[in-house]
Parts: sequence; C-alpha cells; structure tokens
Amino acid sequence: MNDFKKINNITGWLVFLLVAIIYTIAIEPTASLWDCGEFIAVSYKLEVPHPPGAPLFLLIGRMFSFLSLGDVEKVAFWINMSSAMSSAFTVLFLFWSIVLLSRKVLKITPGEETKEQTFTMMGAGIVGALAYAFSDSFWFSAEEAEVYAMSSFFTAFVFWAILKWELIENSSTANKWLILIAYMMGLSIGVHLLNLLTIPSLGLIYYFKNYKTTSLGVFVTIAFSGFIIILVQYGVIIGLPTLAGFFEVMFVNSLGLPFGSGVAFFGIAFLALIVLGIFYTQKQQKEILNIAFLSIAFIVIGYTSYGVIVIRANYDPLINENDPDDAISVVQYLKREQYGDWPVGYGPYFTAELKDQKQGAAVYVKGEDKYEVSRHKIENVYNKADMTIFPRIHSNRADHVRGYRQVLNLKPGEKPNFGDNLTFLFKQQFGHFYWRYFLWNFVGRQSDIQNSGVLWPWDAAEDVPEILANNNARNNYWMLPLILGIIGLIFTYGRNRQVFSVVLVLFVMTGLAIILYLNPPPTEPRERDYAYAASFYAFAIFIGFSVIPIAEFFGKFLKSNTKGAIAATVVCLLAPAIMFAEGWDDHNRADRYFSVDGAKNILNATAENAILFTGGDNDTFPLWYSQEVEGFRDDVRVIVLTYFNTDWYLNQMRRQAYNSDPLPFSFEEKHYKQGTNDYLPVYENPNLNSETISLPQFLKLVKDDHPAIKIAAQSGSKITYVPSKTFYLNIDTAHVYNLGVVPKDMAIVNKMVIPIKGSHLEKKDLMILDLIVANNWERPIYFNTTSLMGTNLDFSDYVVQEGSTFRLLPVHNPRKDSKLVNADLMYDNIMNKSFWRGLDNPDIYYNTEDYIQRSITPFRMQFNTLAAALYNKQDKERAREVVLKSLEVITDEAIPYDYSSIETVEILNRLGEKEKALEIAKTVSRRSAEFLEYYLGNDKAVDGRDLQINAVMLNGMLQTLAEAEETDLVAKYRKVLERFQSGGR
Repeated sequence: MNDFKKINNITGWLVFLLVAIIYTIAIEPTASLWDCGEFIAVSYKLEVPHPPGAPLFLLIGRMFSFLSLGDVEKVAFWINMSSAMSSAFTVLFLFWSIVLLSRKVLKITPGEETKEQTFTMMGAGIVGALAYAFSDSFWFSAEEAEVYAMSSFFTAFVFWAILKWELIENSSTANKWLILIAYMMGLSIGVHLLNLLTIPSLGLIYYFKNYKTTSLGVFVTIAFSGFIIILVQYGVIIGLPTLAGFFEVMFVNSLGLPFGSGVAFFGIAFLALIVLGIFYTQKQQKEILNIAFLSIAFIVIGYTSYGVIVIRANYDPLINENDPDDAISVVQYLKREQYGDWPVGYGPYFTAELKDQKQGAAVYVKGEDKYEVSRHKIENVYNKADMTIFPRIHSNRADHVRGYRQVLNLKPGEKPNFGDNLTFLFKQQFGHFYWRYFLWNFVGRQSDIQNSGVLWPWDAAEDVPEILANNNARNNYWMLPLILGIIGLIFTYGRNRQVFSVVLVLFVMTGLAIILYLNPPPTEPRERDYAYAASFYAFAIFIGFSVIPIAEFFGKFLKSNTKGAIAATVVCLLAPAIMFAEGWDDHNRADRYFSVDGAKNILNATAENAILFTGGDNDTFPLWYSQEVEGFRDDVRVIVLTYFNTDWYLNQMRRQAYNSDPLPFSFEEKHYKQGTNDYLPVYENPNLNSETISLPQFLKLVKDDHPAIKIAAQSGSKITYVPSKTFYLNIDTAHVYNLGVVPKDMAIVNKMVIPIKGSHLEKKDLMILDLIVANNWERPIYFNTTSLMGTNLDFSDYVVQEGSTFRLLPVHNPRKDSKLVNADLMYDNIMNKSFWRGLDNPDIYYNTEDYIQRSITPFRMQFNTLAAALYNKQDKERAREVVLKSLEVITDEAIPYDYSSIETVEILNRLGEKEKALEIAKTVSRRSAEFLEYYLGNDKAVDGRDLQINAVMLNGMLQTLAEAEETDLVAKYRKVLERFQSGGR
C-alpha cells in the first residue's frame, strides 16, 4: 500500500496528540510529594540533587521552566509538562515499534502492505500504545516531575531505533543508527540507568538480522549483551570516574602535582585512546570494532552531561547535595556511596553473627594541598555457616527482620535456611513487589492503601467497606488487558519466535531482573511500581499483537479481512477505554495544591530567621520548592536532619542562604569533618559525681579532643564517647527574658536536662547540641514531628507547639501526656497564615497513603491540639471556632475522617457540639467496623497498621455512642473489636 508510511505517521501523531492532551489536562499544577519538589527546585536553578543526579533531566526541566514566562507559580506546571511530553512521546514510539514488529510477525515486505494489513497493524499499534498510556504505573509518572517518564522515553526511542536499523540494508546508513542508539543511551545516563536494560533485546535483534538462529547463538547473544551492560555500568559510568580518581590521588599525593592534574591526564589519555581506536579500526577496515569505538565515544559524549553537576557544585548553590566539586567526591556521588550496598550473589542471612570487622579501602577527602584519608570502609566478616549464595533475606535492620519473620512464619530466634531464602524470593520479591504491580496494571487494583492487593473481576461486585468502595484507585479492568496480552503472547510465540524472544527478554530484563539485582527488603516506605513500568511497556506490545489473531478470526467470520481488522481494533480498544475510564479519577491531579500549601503552612509556623529541622523527603522537598522556586519564607533555614551527619552539609549551613543567616556553630570544620565524631557511644563513667554532665563542658572536651572522653574502638583507633546518659544546660534566665521568646504564661527554667534516647549519639546530635549552646536562644530553633523523633536526644520536655512546628525553648512541660502549646501564636498561624486549597473539594484526588495519612491527618491533629489548648484556657469560643474551621476546610467528602477524628469528637463533646460529634462518631465507627469485618472475614492482603488504626478509631468512638444511648451500635461494634483483638481472622 503506497500510503502506508503516511498513514503510519499520521496515526502515530494522532495517538500522541490524544495522549498529550489527556496528560496535560490531568497534570499536577505544582510540586508533588517525594522527590518532585527537589527535582523542580534544582531544575529551576540548576542545583545539585541527591546522588547519582540527573543532569540531563535538570537541563530539560530548566528549558521547560522558561515557558512559565517569569510566573514562579507556573514553574512547577511546566517542569511537570516535561514528564507529560516525555510520556506522550514514549507512547508515540511504542505505537511505531508495535507497527514495525507487527510487520515482522505478519512477514510483510516493506512497501508491499495491503489495505487490510495496514488496518491491522494500525489497530495493533493503537491498542498497545493506548493500553500502556493508561496503565496505572506509567500514567502516574506522566503527571509529575520525576525521572521515570523521561527514562521511559529513552527506552522507547532506542527500542524503536533498533527496529528501524533492522530495515536498513545499506551498512553505512545502518551503522549510523547504531551510533545514534549509543548516543541516546549515553544521554539517558543523565536521566536514569533503566535504558541499559534494553541492551539484551537490542542484541537479539542484531543477532537475528546478521546470523543464522540457533539456541546456542541466542544464549551467547544474551550473555554478551549482559557483559555490555556490565561494561557500560561498571566500565564507563563508574569505572571512568574511579580511574580518574585513582590518577588524581596518585598525581597529587605521590607526584606533588596540583589538584586536577590527575583528572586532566586521565581525560586526555582516554580521549587519545578512543580517537586512536577510531582511526585505527577505520584504516584497517575493522567495521565491528570501529562501531564499538564510536559507540563508546558517543556514550561518553552523552555521559558528559554530568559536567553540569560538577560545574554547578563548584558554584556552591543552596541545594548542593554531597558537594561533588572534585574528582574524589564526584566518584562517591556517582557510585551512590552514601546509600551503602547490598549483597546480590553471595552474602549473609539476616541472622548472621558478626565475627569480625576488617579495615577496607581508604576514603579520601580534599585537603589543603593533597587528598587526605578521612576514614576506611569497614568490611564485616560473618561466620561461613551464616553465609549463602544468592542471599534474599540479608538485612539485619530491626523492621526488616520483623518483616522477614512475618513473611516466612519464622519464630523468634529461629534461623532461616536456603528454602526460606527462595520462598522469600518468589513470595515477597517476585510476588508482592512485581507480580502484584503487574496485575494492578492489567487486571485491577483494590485501593491506594499501602500493600493493597489485586482486584479480580469476580471480587469487583462483592460488598466492600465504604472506605474501599469510594476509593478512587479501586480500578477494575475486567482482566481485559491481561487476556489480550496473553492472546498476543501466545500468538507471537506461535507465529514468530524471534519477535517473541525479543519482547520477552525486554519484559524480563526490565521487571524480574531488576528485582533480582535490587534485592528489595520486606518493607518499603512507599509502593515502587513505577520502577517496573518498562516491563509493562513490553507487555503492552503483546496487548497490541492480540489485534492480529482477533482480526484474522473476525475476517473469516465477516468474509472481509478489512472489516475483520476494523472490528478487532474496535473490540480490543475496549481494554484501553476501560483503563482510561477507571484510571481517570485517580490519575487526574488537576487543582491539587496541598503538597506545597502544607509546606507553606510549616514555614509560616516559624518566627523570622528561624532554624527548622526536618526529617524525610515529604517533610523537606516541598519546603525546598517553596523557597527556591516561589521565594516563600526564604529567611527560614531548612535543615535536613540526616544530612546534618555530613561535613559538606554542615559547611553549607555556615553560609548565608538568601535571607537566612549562617548557623552560629562554635565547632570548626576540623571537629566535624568526615571521619571525625561520626559516632559517639554512650559509656556511663562511674567516676562522675553525678548522673549528668554539663553540656558546655562536654562540648569543650570534644573540641579539645580531650583524652578524658576517649575510648578504644573495635578498629583499634580512639573515638570520643559520651560519659553520661543526660546533659544539663544552665539557662541565663535574664538574657532569655530580655529576648522575649518565652510565652508570658510559661515560666523560664534555670536548667534544662536533656536525656539521650539510645546507646549513642551521631554527628547530627552533637551539632544540634553545639548549635543550641552557641545560639544562646538568639535565633528560634524549630523541629517538625519527624525530626523531633529522629534525633537521639529527648527534647520533648522543652518544645512548644506553634502550629506545624515545635519550638525549642527553656521551659518545662510538667506533663508527659500533653504538649506545651503557644495557643495565641498557634491560633494566628493556623487560622490566619495557613493555606487549605482544595481540601474541601471531593473532586480532587488525594492518595490515601501519601496525602491523607502522612500529610493531611497531621494538620487535622494540629487543629485538635489548638482547640484543646484553648479549651483548657477557658477560651471556649475560639476553641469552637478552631474545631469547626477544621471541619470546614478539610471536609469528610474530600478527605475521609481518620484517626484524628477521635480527638475531634472528644473536643466537640466538651464544647457542647453533641450533634456534630455523634454524626462523626457514627460515620467513623461504621466505616471502621466495616473495614475490620471485611478483612477479618477473608484472606485479602492489607497492611496490619491499617487494621490497627481502624480498631483504634472504632474503640475511640464507643464512648460517644454510649453517651448518646446508641446501645445497639455499641454492642455490635464491641463484638467486632473483641473478634479483632482475639485474632479472629
């Protein structure tokens, strides 16, 4: 058919346009939770994100930010658009790839396509592309500024490019396509490494075109492709900077040459080697070697996007994670050394007993005139009996150990065996962390509650609790995508084994192979389905292929191949149509602002020029976005508690940051440099005259590196220890009074006693103590909930809640069961300085786990805290105003009542709002009872934490129901609770 190319192009672009419009309508207008706030901030100002960075993503995000035309509140939207457009182009290249593969399956010679064949191939491309476009995991990444959408684009492009290469007979032109693929892979390194996993499929296509197919040949090709992945990953991405670092240390430390000389030498030598290799192989007519050298060269050219990271790090931007401004720190940055490593092929069981610790490789840092050894890596040595090949149950972290034992039904103290190892692999790693995600995308999903299961069609009509029935993420695809994919898979296997093997290898490498390499622990802080979206991309190809046998069937039935192709396309389009219809309400993020509004509420709950400690990603990154992009409250110094353990971050805290002054440390860099005071064990000294030690005195001993607080470490070196479980700090009450920082209704204490929570302090704790003493109450110091819990110091007696934050003050809380609250200030912060956009709109989707439980519930609890504090001050009118305001701005219709409602009902009762309290109590108790009864009555998967929360909620409402004389409900719900408490499941 002469118009095939034109039809193919137009149809592909129409699919692209449709998907791009849908993604644009549904896109989040501001920064989503998790890494998105960070990525938008660092893209906008080209700063340095967490390792291993994503420099090309940042550059493209920066270009998209120009489209905001100076409106900082539109920056996030436009950087999010980079993901939407990347995703739409991914769908476009998927469409074209399915068409190219369909032609192979149908054994059509290019240029000889008939009308009915054209319709069949277009139908296959449309169905497969749209099925992927509206798959849960891929659609999720399309709406936010994360690297996965752009990574998917590179994956789709190189897969399409190798299919185009296969059609080219002219070797010179074909080789250019191979070099283009290498270049795109090099560029993709600056986004995400997923692209490398396409290499085995590309290798098979190369093999099938150039060699006669044999089983041995296929095996060798896949094995060699695996070697190429290792070569690129460890030879180029990690190997080149590691070699550069080796030469750098040798040239500077051994030869006395200036900083940068070793890197320069290595760079020139490597460039010369590549150039000589290209010229030599070209002159000798060694075509394959020439392509190899050119490919390496173009991979490295693409990889040079990482120069952006080094250049920007040397300009000391405000966000400069790990400060990779020299050869050694760049190597550590690229190797993600801060995250540690994990065993893959050989390692310990989680019950392994530590036999010894050996000194490992030296870790260098840049000194004044040479690179200095800051520390040595520690290599743990375990008993051989506790080691195993292919370790799947290896982590000894307490929550992971609990998870392993729960999954494997191991009793406390019981040691696992290799059978348990494999059971965990297939049940948890493959089953829970891959196949469950796979089925979410092509069968259905029960809900967005963490660890929720698959929604099979026969479960869709069952009577479920309201909390599940009304959950937007409860999606039922009637198994149609899965059925079509299986039809396409079986058909392709029977019709063309080569195409089948190419797609299958892509499916396995981007799914199960990732699981094998990452070796995930039993619990994760969030669902990780987005990491396996490329595997679902491969399965979408099989979904597209299903159109072909169905078209052939309809063609026979309708006596027309053309009508059969059209009918098959229409029928198969039901699958992506259902996926779109079911997925729209939980993928439409339009008008969702609370990730940023919540961050602004936190910043507004601090005084001018405040110091604010935060904990995890969702605590911090929206704050970074608000300050870096929108310039909101940039007088507040936001401190990530975990980074406070690093010398590079502490150095950054000593600089001016916009309108925030440097932190007033008394410690100098020599006191906190890497390898110094990283870990301080608590060893109570019996020679002390009291059970506590003066904090200033202890800090002085640390600064003096005094032998009185030194103890031998297991490595043989001397480390600082803490000689007491508590510190005391005398307070200059007159100075504090003159500053006016303590509320009038609170008394200033003469002495603060600060207990240590555990058996040690970390550098972050030491630096917090130094900051407290050096600051002398001049600047306000705040914690949020996670950072307050994340320190090894117990400040609970000396913090005053002022909104979303807790201010450290020299006052004392006499009651452990309540919080100190600056009610007047907190009232102003919450009622007058806070943002609540969209929390009263039931049409806006808020993910249950990330938004409702982790982000919005704490704000409801703050309303309750304030209302209770006002009530205790006999200010009942304002207390009523506060609690009613909370119900007005965060409605049940938009954000269902949660465990904070227990206290809300209690306060309403105290205020005489009995009718409203009873209404909430009935609603919450009914939902919680339904939830418990549902999961107690079957074996469906659910997070045990959610069961506990609902049990607490139900129990908390019984008193209100009893006081309202709802005796039947009380009796009914008590039975449910008793059954739950007795393990009735």
